[in-house]
Amino acid sequence: MFMWWSAVLLLGCILLGADGWPAKEAYDFRPYQPLVRLRHKQEKNQESSRSKGYMGQDEHLKSCENKYCGLGRHCVVNGESGQAECVCMEHCKPHYKPVCGSDGEFYENHCEVHRAACLKKQKVTIVHNEDCFFKGDKCQPTEYRKVKNMLLDLQNQRYAAQSEDRNVGEKMALRKLLVDQMFHYFDSDSNGLVDTNELSQVIKRDELGKDLSDCSLFDLLKYDDYNSDKHLGLEEFYRAFQVVQLSLPEDQKLSTTAATVGQSAVLSCAIQGALRPPIIWKRNNVILNNLDLEDISDFGDDGSLYITKVTTTHMGNYTCYADGYDKPYQTHILQVNVPPVIRVYPESQAREPGVTASLRCHAEGIPNPQLGWLKNGIDITPKLSKQLTLQANGSEVHISNVRYEDTGAYTCIAKNDAGVDEDISSLFVEDSARKTLANILWREQGLGIGNMFYVFYEDGIKVIQPVECEFQRHIKPSEKLLGFQDEVCPKADGDSVQRCVWATAVNVKDKFIYVTQPTLDRVLIIDVQSQKVVQAVSTDPVPVKLHYDKSHDQVWVQSWGDMEKNSPTLQVITQASGSVSHHTIHTQPVGKQFDRVDDFFIPATTLIITHIRFGFILHKDEPVLQKIDLETMSYVKTISLKDYNCIPQSLAYTHLGGFFFICCKPDTTGAVLPQLIVDSVTDSVIGYNGDVTGRPHVSPDGHYLVSVDDAKGLMRIQTITMRGEIQDAFDIHTNLHISDVAFQPSFTEAHQYNIYCSSSTQTDVLFVELSSGKVKMVKSLKEPVRAGEWPWNSKNRLIKDSGLFGNPKLIIGLIQDEIHEGKCSFLNI
Repeated sequence: MFMWWSAVLLLGCILLGADGWPAKEAYDFRPYQPLVRLRHKQEKNQESSRSKGYMGQDEHLKSCENKYCGLGRHCVVNGESGQAECVCMEHCKPHYKPVCGSDGEFYENHCEVHRAACLKKQKVTIVHNEDCFFKGDKCQPTEYRKVKNMLLDLQNQRYAAQSEDRNVGEKMALRKLLVDQMFHYFDSDSNGLVDTNELSQVIKRDELGKDLSDCSLFDLLKYDDYNSDKHLGLEEFYRAFQVVQLSLPEDQKLSTTAATVGQSAVLSCAIQGALRPPIIWKRNNVILNNLDLEDISDFGDDGSLYITKVTTTHMGNYTCYADGYDKPYQTHILQVNVPPVIRVYPESQAREPGVTASLRCHAEGIPNPQLGWLKNGIDITPKLSKQLTLQANGSEVHISNVRYEDTGAYTCIAKNDAGVDEDISSLFVEDSARKTLANILWREQGLGIGNMFYVFYEDGIKVIQPVECEFQRHIKPSEKLLGFQDEVCPKADGDSVQRCVWATAVNVKDKFIYVTQPTLDRVLIIDVQSQKVVQAVSTDPVPVKLHYDKSHDQVWVQSWGDMEKNSPTLQVITQASGSVSHHTIHTQPVGKQFDRVDDFFIPATTLIITHIRFGFILHKDEPVLQKIDLETMSYVKTISLKDYNCIPQSLAYTHLGGFFFICCKPDTTGAVLPQLIVDSVTDSVIGYNGDVTGRPHVSPDGHYLVSVDDAKGLMRIQTITMRGEIQDAFDIHTNLHISDVAFQPSFTEAHQYNIYCSSSTQTDVLFVELSSGKVKMVKSLKEPVRAGEWPWNSKNRLIKDSGLFGNPKLIIGLIQDEIHEGKCSFLNI
C-alpha cells in the first residue's frame, strides 16, 4: 500500500512540475498584450507546502488543502498551533514580464506586484502603461553608458563568433554594423520599431535582468526615445549608441582661405551629419579648442574657427573633425597675405654728367611683390635702352653716362594681392661747380650718418665710410665722455698701455651705438650724429651680450656676474633711442633669483614684421623655455622640453608659420639631438625638425633656415614656403669650422638672400647663394683671433651684413685688423 502511494506521489510531482513551469515553446516572442489575470493558481511555494504536509503530516495537509490565500501569499502550517495560516510569499518564480504597479514602482512580473502588496499591506494593482519604466533617477548617466557599452560588447562577441570576415577597418563602420545587427536582434516582429515587450524578451532571452545594476534596457526608452512615442527606431538606436554618419564632399576635403594680415578670418568646417558631435580643430596636431588663446578665442556653434587678428604666424594648415571621430577630416590651408613695404636707396643723390647712377628698390610682402618704375609719373619701360636698364629682376635702375635730362623723381612701385606701396628716389644731374641742396643732403645725410661702420679696436673706435673706405673719425681710449670726466677706456691697474676691451654692440635706430665694456661693467652710448661717446650706463658685472628690441625701444643686456659665469643676469635699458639719462632694470626674477639666465632670444623685426611682443629666456641647465612679455618684462609662460630631454642652447625664428627652431645641448652621453620645433601660436613643441642638428639661423625674410653643425662639418639649408611649410634640407659639407654667419640681400636677384660664413680657424669665408645652392670659397683673409683670446662668446670671428643696400663685398665687424689704417678688405665674390 505504501509503495503504491509512493508511486502516485512521484507521478503527482512530475505532473505538478510540468504544470507549474511553462514549456520551452512558451518563451517564443509574441507581442505583449497587457491583460490582467483575475485569478491565479497557487504558486509553487504553496504547492510545496502542501507536499510537505502530505509527507508525514496528514492533518496539516488537510488543513492547507482547502485554504485559499489569494495572490502574493501562500499557506503554511503553524508549528505550534498546527493551524493553516496565509503569509506573504518569500519569493516568486523567476519569470520576466515587467509591469507597473499602482504605487508607481517597476515589477519584474505580476507575482512580484501581488507579493509587494502583501508585504506593504496595501492594495497594489497593475497599471496598464509603462510610465514606471522611465521614472526615477536610480540609473545614473555613467552607469547607463556602461550598460550600452556592455550591449555593444555582447553584440561584438556574437559578430566575432558568427562572421568569417572580421576585418572591419574603420572603428565607426564596425560600430554601425554592430548597432544595425543589435537593432534587428531586438526588433523581433521586424516592424522597424522596438517596444517594451521586445525589450522584455531580450532581457529574458539574454538573462540581463540581474546584471545591469540600477540600469535596465528600459532606460533606452527613458533616455533615447527622442520623439517620446514609447518606441525606438533605428535612428534613435544610432543616437543611443553614438553611431554618427558624417559626410564631407570630396571637393571640400582640402580648402584654401586667403586673409590679409591684420584682418579677421573664419574657417568653416564642412563636415555634416544629423548627429554630428562638436567640431575639434587642430594645428600641427595640437587641439586648439582647449587652449586659452588670445587670438583664436571663439569656436562658433557651427564649428567654425575664428581668428580675430591674422598675423603671418597663423599661416599654415588647420584640421577639423567631429569630436570622437578622426575621419572624415577637412584640411584648411590659411594663406596670409601682407601688403608690400618699400625702401629705396638713395632717397636723393647728385651726379655729374657722364658718370653712372644707380637707383635701387627693396620690397617685401607676401606674396613677393612685382616691381615697376616711373620717372616723373611715366612708366620707364618703353624708354629702356643701353644707357637706361633695369637690373636684378627690376629692383635696380642703372643709368650709365648720365645726362642732364636724366634728372627726375624715380618712383618704385610694388604690387601684390594684398596691396600697393611706392617710394621715390630723386636723381639730380649737375656739374661739380654747383653744390645744390640735393648734393648737401646726399653727402652729409645719406653717407654721413646712416651708412657708416663703427669698428672697435684695442686703441679705440674707428668710424669708416665703407664705399670709399675713408676713415672719418678715431675715438681714442683717452677721449672724455661728452660732458663728463670719464674716459672712453680708462687705463687698468697693471697695464702699461691704455687699451679698450669690447664684447658686443648694437645699432639703435641709426641714432646711437650701444657697446659693452665687460671689464668695466658698463655700456657706452655713442651718438651717431656727433660721433662722440655721450654716456656710460652701469650694469651688472661682465656685460657680454646686447640686443635692441625695436618694438619697445629697449636694449637688453646679459651679464655673467664673473668670468666663470656664476651669476648671469638680464637687464633692460628703456627709451634706448631717447636723449635721456639711462639706467638698467632687472627682469622679473624666477624663484626670487636673478642669476639663472644662461641666454635669451628676441626675434628680429623686419620691414613687414614691425612688432615683436614676446621673447624667450634660457635658464641654466633647465629643459624649459621661459616666455617673457617684452613690454612688462615679466614671465608669462613656461614651455617644457623635458619630454624631449632638451636643454636649449640657441634659437632661431621664422615669421612664416611662427616657428621657433631650438638647438639642444648634447646630453650626458654626448649625443646630439635633432632640433626641436615650437609653434608660437600654441606654444607647443610639435616635434623634431627631421634629423637636422646644429645651431639654427633664419634669413631676414623668413624663407631660409640654415643649420650649422660644426661637429659633423655640416651645413643644412631648408626652405620655408609662403604657406609656412618646412621643406627638406640640402647639405653642404665643410671643414671650415664656421664661427658666424651673415645674410645679405642678393644684388642680382630680387627677393633672394645669400649667406656668408666666417671660419673660427681658417682664413676663408664660405659664400652660398641660397636660391640655387651655389657655393664659393673666398680666401686670403688674415688669421682669426684665437678662441682663447676671445672669451665673450663662441664666435671668435664675427661677420656682419652691410644692410639692405650695403656693399656685399665688404666683410665688416669684429674681424681683427682686417680693416686697418688706410685699407679695407673686399671679398672677391
